[in-house]
Amino acid sequence: MPLYESVLIARNDVSQAQVEGIVETIETLLTENGGSIKKREFWGLRSLAYRIKKNRKGHYVLLGIECAADVLREVERQLGLNEDVLRVLTLRIDEIDETPSPVLARKGDDRGERGSFRGGSKPSGRFESGRGGRRGSEDREEYRARAEAEAGAE
Repeated sequence: MPLYESVLIARNDVSQAQVEGIVETIETLLTENGGSIKKREFWGLRSLAYRIKKNRKGHYVLLGIECAADVLREVERQLGLNEDVLRVLTLRIDEIDETPSPVLARKGDDRGERGSFRGGSKPSGRFESGRGGRRGSEDREEYRARAEAEAGAE
């Protein structure tokens, strides 16, 4: 049977239990028709790149599915009818990778509580303000002092 990888995004105002309920309905539909879910990852509540149906965040779920093509079409149809599901993307793959996806692996890697890097230090570089190239007064003074020191060294 062909293998598929599917990512679905559920609305942010539904609970984690409701998202798991959506996945369970998919699983029952698949098992009734001879398919199965080989891998499932809940990526949690993440920000969307742009608004989808007035939502700025969504619950992401990755599924590794083994089923026939007509069964997959029915699953996608059912997900499209579900009001809690914002988007679904399904790709056919050669094999299901059992290792955690890069999104899940990066989640606990070096990120702190609110997504910042540990240590909380500012990024290094010439413009350290992080305000899109605009420098604050303290950054300007530091920049001038560095420029004067470099000019004096020459």
